[in-house]
Amino acid sequence: MTNVLLVCHANTCRSVMAHVLLEKMLVERGTNGTVRVRSGGIANHARDGMIPSLDARIVLREDDIHLAENAFASTALRRHRQIVAEAHLIVTMTQQQKEMIGTYEEAQGRPILTLHELAGEGGDVDDPFGQGEDRYRATKDEIKRCLELGVDRMLTLLQDRKEISR
Repeated sequence: MTNVLLVCHANTCRSVMAHVLLEKMLVERGTNGTVRVRSGGIANHARDGMIPSLDARIVLREDDIHLAENAFASTALRRHRQIVAEAHLIVTMTQQQKEMIGTYEEAQGRPILTLHELAGEGGDVDDPFGQGEDRYRATKDEIKRCLELGVDRMLTLLQDRKEISR
């Protein structure tokens, strides 16, 4: 099994949306559980056990993802460095997060890409916190589009990493 780690600031919005959208895409591609998706927050204000944002859960319903309030709890990566160490690929929402996670000893030697880089683009997925449902919807759509563009590249990177580690 290979592990993908999705990273944002608090692990209550962007990385949560990316996490469940990617899991859905992997099921649709028939990866049969060969890829494990994890997510976490890297900011100082990230905490274990925070619930997903209500706006994020609302807009995910449009993609037939019904995430219950207690179905997902945030993870603070600075407290759970083993999750970083277990990752075969790390995908962040912003360049700043890429730089922050890159300073972790446990991330050394692992490919780290922003979500837009995974999609073959530049740019960041900005935080919609406090900006209303429409902004969350636009962010979810941006994440989904980038994942759709990047999922095949991600699977290739993971396969290459798996073969190298043999």
